[in-house]
Amino acid sequence: MPASPSTARAINDRLALRLLQQEGPLTAGRLKQLTGLSRPTVADLVERLTAAGLITVVGEAGEQRRGPNAKLYGIVADRAHLAALDVRTEGVSVVVTDLVGRELAEASVPIGGDTGTGPAVEQAVTLVERVVKEAGADRLHTVGIGAPGLIDPATGDLRDTSGLPEWHRRLVAALQERLPEARVSVENETNLAALAEQREGAARDRDTFVLLWLSHGTGAAVVLDGALRRGVSGGMGEIGFLPVPGTAGLPSATDCEGGFHSLAGAAAIVGLAGEYGVTVEGVGAEPVAAGVVRGAVAAVSGGGGDAAGALSGGGGDAAGASSGGGEEAAGASSGGGGDAEGAPSEAGKDAARALSGVSGEHAGAPSEGRGGEIGPLSEERGGETGAPSEERGGEEGPRSEERGGEAGAPVEVSRDAVAAPVELSRDAAAVSVEGSRDAVAVPVGVSPDAVVAVASQAGGGVLGDRLVVDAAGRFLDALADRLAVGVASVVAILDPGCVVLGGEVGQAGGEELAARVEARVRRMSPLVTEVRPSLLGGDAVLRGALLTARDRAQDELFGSPER
Repeated sequence: MPASPSTARAINDRLALRLLQQEGPLTAGRLKQLTGLSRPTVADLVERLTAAGLITVVGEAGEQRRGPNAKLYGIVADRAHLAALDVRTEGVSVVVTDLVGRELAEASVPIGGDTGTGPAVEQAVTLVERVVKEAGADRLHTVGIGAPGLIDPATGDLRDTSGLPEWHRRLVAALQERLPEARVSVENETNLAALAEQREGAARDRDTFVLLWLSHGTGAAVVLDGALRRGVSGGMGEIGFLPVPGTAGLPSATDCEGGFHSLAGAAAIVGLAGEYGVTVEGVGAEPVAAGVVRGAVAAVSGGGGDAAGALSGGGGDAAGASSGGGEEAAGASSGGGGDAEGAPSEAGKDAARALSGVSGEHAGAPSEGRGGEIGPLSEERGGETGAPSEERGGEEGPRSEERGGEAGAPVEVSRDAVAAPVELSRDAAAVSVEGSRDAVAVPVGVSPDAVVAVASQAGGGVLGDRLVVDAAGRFLDALADRLAVGVASVVAILDPGCVVLGGEVGQAGGEELAARVEARVRRMSPLVTEVRPSLLGGDAVLRGALLTARDRAQDELFGSPER
C-alpha cells in the first residue's frame, strides 16, 4: 500500500534532517544526490523545514566558481538545548549542548558518601541549573541521565537497589520538578557506555558485541544485532553478581561481594597490584585502579625509567636508582641497555633472571594463602593453573628480621650483603640501597636482600627498572587471568565475537591488557572472540547519555516539522 502524501513528506523530511545531522550543512543539490529525491521534492522539503524553524541558511558553497553561489542549509542548533548527566556514587558530571550536540558548558561536583540524601540531591540539581545558565540556554528540552543500578523496563525508573545512594533515585524526580518542561529519562550507565562505543568508539564496526565495564564497579552491556538488550527485569549484564572461582564466598541477592566484582572491581585491582609491589602516585582525577593499570602498561611497553619510577612511587628520576645514589642509568628501560654504560655482568644477568622469575616454575603463581586467588593461565609461567608450590606449603613464608618487619618497608642493607636464596612467598617490598631514599619495587617471591646483592653486581639502575617492569608485567598477567574468567563466561552464553574492555580501567589497559585477556579466552573457549580496549573510557557514560537525549529530542522535533 503506497504511503499517503503526508506520510511521504514526513519520511522525506526526517531523511533530510538526519543527513544534515550526520554530514553537516548541505546544499539543495547535495541533498538531492544523497536522498535520491527529485529536485522539486527537495525544494519543497527545504521550504517546509525552513518555515518550521528546523533549518536555515548558514552559508554559501562554490565561492570559487562563477555565477550565483549555492546556499548551504543547516539545522537550527539553538532550537533546543540538551543536558546529559553521569551520576556516580561519588559525584555527578553535567554537560549541556545544542540540538546538534555541540558542547556549550560542562562541570562536575563531588558528593561525599556522608552527604545526606536531601543535600546531595540539591547539590546535583543546583549544578545542572548552573551549567544551563553558563551555556546560555533559557530552558532544557531533554535531559539524559546515566546511573548505576537497575532500570525498570516497564516504568523507566531507577529501581531501589541496595548499596547505591538513595539520592540517585530522588534525583530524577527532583530534576523533573525543577525543570517541568524538560523530558527527563534515566538509563543504566553501562548500557549508555555501550551505545557510545558503538556509535563513536571501539565498536563502530560491530552490530553484536559485549561491553565489560571496568571502573569503580563492574558491569556488562549486551548489544545483539544492533540493539541494546536489557532483559526481562532490566538487569541483563549485572556481571558483578556472577559467581566465579577465586573469591572467598558467593554473592547474594543484595551484595555482589564474592562475585566477579570481587575480582575486577576497583578495590580488588588495587589490592592485586599491591601484591605484586605495583603502586602509583599522582593519578589525578581517574580512579586509582586505572592509574596502576596505566602505569603498569607504560612500564611493560617500554616506558623506561620514568614509568618504573612512577610505579615504584619514587617519581620519574627515582626510577632506576643506582647503588651509590640516585643517578639515572643509561638504557634503564625494559629490554634495552644492552650496550648501555653500567650494563650488568653475566653473573648479574643470571641473578636478575632468577629474581624476575623467568626460569622458576613458581613465577607469578599465587599461593592459596591469599584467599584462593585465581592462578595464572599463561603457559609461560609453567606449572598448573593456580597450583600452590609444595615448597610454600600454602602459607606465607616467615619474614626475616633483616627485612625490617613489615612487607613494603624500606630496609637498609650494606652494599656487601650476600644474596639470599629467592623466597617463594607473596611478600613484596621496597628496597633502599645504602640508605638511599630511592627505592625499586620488588616482584613477588623476591628477597629484598637478594635484590640488594644483585643490584650491587648489576649496576643498580638498570636492574631496578627491570624489576619494576617484571612486576608490572606479572600484575597485568594476573589481572588478565581474572578478567578472562568473566569474559569467557559471557562468550560461552552469547558468542558475541567481540568484547570491549570499557571504563577507565579498560581504556588504561589499552591493547596491552586486551591482548592478554584475548589470549587467555582463546585457550579457554572454542568461540573466537576479539577483545578490544575502550576508546572513550569513563567519558562513554556522559557521551551515551548525550546521544540518547539528542536522539529523543530530534525524534520529537523532526517528527512533526509542520509545528
